[in-house]
Amino acid sequence: MSRKNKDAANAEENAADIAGKETAAEAEKELPEGGEAPEQTAEPARDYEAELAEEKDKYLRLAAEYDNYRRRSQKEREALFADVRADTVKALLPVYDNLERALRAECSDEAFYKGVELTMNQLLGILEKMGVTLIEAKDCVFDPQLHNAVMHVEDESLGENVIVEEFQKGFKLNDKVIRFAMVKVAN
Repeated sequence: MSRKNKDAANAEENAADIAGKETAAEAEKELPEGGEAPEQTAEPARDYEAELAEEKDKYLRLAAEYDNYRRRSQKEREALFADVRADTVKALLPVYDNLERALRAECSDEAFYKGVELTMNQLLGILEKMGVTLIEAKDCVFDPQLHNAVMHVEDESLGENVIVEEFQKGFKLNDKVIRFAMVKVAN
């Protein structure tokens, strides 16, 4: 080795020795009177498994809550859609009633009558595509879930609770009654 390299190595060793002595001296100053190092106080042992289980439980509850929210929102959207469809059908029923009256009225113009009949068939086709069905009433047994009795007649030739006359047609949208059939019931 050259002299410069030896001097540099000796300088580094001296510096390390001086730093080591200063560190040891500082450590001795910090020691209590007995000269022994104080016992290190151990942190209370953390129960990581319990914390993990608690966080996992929170996560599962949050996921379940979100899933319930999503299902509830979906049901609300479907119910809203069904209500809007029902309201739309209710708004169209007076048109149906007027077309039905026009078809029952006497008309001398055959083309006009045919036009009203075609319009009625088109409306019935649209209602059928929407899932709307007519409620059968005439000569059926009265069902308060489907019919609205506005008149009552005594007639021994007819059976009990038989519908004699239908004043206004009733409609169902899927299984929901949109409008009850207005009828006259016997006995």
